[in-house]
Amino acid sequence: MDRINTCSQVKAFQYRKNSLAWLATFVVAAAVALTLSAQPALARGTPESFADVVENVMPAVVNISTVQIVESRRGSRNIPQLPRGGPWDEMFKDFLEQFGDQLPQGEGEDSDAPRRRARSLGSGFIIKSDGLIVTNNHVIEDADEIQVLLADDTILEAKVIGRDPQGDLALIKVEADKPLPILKWGDSDKMRVGDWSIAIGNPFGIGVTVTAGIVSARSRRLSNGSAYDDYLQTDAAINRGNSGGPLINMDGEVIGINTAIFSPTGASVGIGFASPSNLARNVIGDLQEFGRARRGWLGVRFQAVSAEIAESFGLEEAQGALVAEVVEDSPAEKAGVQSNDVILTFDGKPVDGEKFPLMVSAVELDTKIKMTVLRDGKEKALTVVIGELEEENMVVASRGDGPRGFVRPERKEIDELGVTVAELSRSVRDEYELPEDITGLVIVEVDDESDAAQKGLRRGDIIAEVQQQPVETAEEAEEVIAEALSKDRKVVLLRVQNGENFRLVPVRIGDS
Repeated sequence: MDRINTCSQVKAFQYRKNSLAWLATFVVAAAVALTLSAQPALARGTPESFADVVENVMPAVVNISTVQIVESRRGSRNIPQLPRGGPWDEMFKDFLEQFGDQLPQGEGEDSDAPRRRARSLGSGFIIKSDGLIVTNNHVIEDADEIQVLLADDTILEAKVIGRDPQGDLALIKVEADKPLPILKWGDSDKMRVGDWSIAIGNPFGIGVTVTAGIVSARSRRLSNGSAYDDYLQTDAAINRGNSGGPLINMDGEVIGINTAIFSPTGASVGIGFASPSNLARNVIGDLQEFGRARRGWLGVRFQAVSAEIAESFGLEEAQGALVAEVVEDSPAEKAGVQSNDVILTFDGKPVDGEKFPLMVSAVELDTKIKMTVLRDGKEKALTVVIGELEEENMVVASRGDGPRGFVRPERKEIDELGVTVAELSRSVRDEYELPEDITGLVIVEVDDESDAAQKGLRRGDIIAEVQQQPVETAEEAEEVIAEALSKDRKVVLLRVQNGENFRLVPVRIGDS
């Protein structure tokens, strides 16, 4: 009996022990589950299908067809412009060279010139049920006729509400007899590299097509783009004809407008670019209200501070925008901004020189913005009232063509820079057609092995300043360079003029 009781007691003890262990395990698991449920999902797994998302958004995606009537020179062959990159390009090339889609001749002095209809195709998406449609500017630019094909195969004529060539965006409108399905804007700033993205459009004119991929990169700039480029990159297949179509997130929201591809073949190689929704929706709002994009304007020619420029200024890191020139009567001039200032902060935010145009353009007009600039080694606070960027104010730093028929003036080599210069004598001014208000040294020769040559300096450029100090003789330039060397500086900053344009060039000196 005692033994049975003892065994029962042992079993009872083991049962209680196992029960407590199970309970502890349950409590821990529940706590982990509650903790995980309280946290936002960091990432989504691979979806079984994109069909649900696509089904909801496809009715709001449209095909856009444009026609441009162009004049052809008498006697030339008129080949209709089918969508570029289509499979018929080579198949019908010989046939199309013999037969043209020629219209009746016009009237007036150009009546003898035949005309043809140049066609192109693109995509777009509806954002208002009354027929407002977003697309790319290059899809409808210079079009004489614009037609929109809806998802139900209805064809409607469209008119242009507004265009923005700088951002390659456009807003058009159709008149429908019923409310149209729409797409909602998403938050492109929340998209991370690796997030799913879905591209919808009309590649090669074959009809609405869906492709899927991921966001491959952010803040991409195109080599032939504008200062306002800030593209999302995706590997979702984008081809010719996809332009203007939406890039969708997994919630069915527009997070980009498909705009361009990088491809040596003309077909998708997995590198496509979309204008981010947060940038595009502001532009589209302006186009709807004003018929044009209204961007903030500061009025400076500038360049990003590179590591070498930072070194020439004694900065610890490469940050900010270096002012090469201040536009006359601009907001910057009125605020007291000067050439060679380094703009360090703008509206309380550190300045990235590459993205500075975007920072300025996004500011509401007539807003007072506080800036911090570095001048003569000291930080200075300025307040600027942002103006509107007009077409005539779209100035960028660039180099014009150098002068021709150069005659050799008295020359002086500046070994530390690897250039040979000449003072602006009367004969030099006459030869280069330089006005009296231009000062500095003209470059007459550049050592091909020098850092100056690598930085693009060439004969005909004018060195106006060295290390923010005006120079008119080679001796003055050499004195400034010697002072920089005495301070263990390995780089000097040159202010270089060519034509009406200025740029700031960091050049390594001596044997650096």
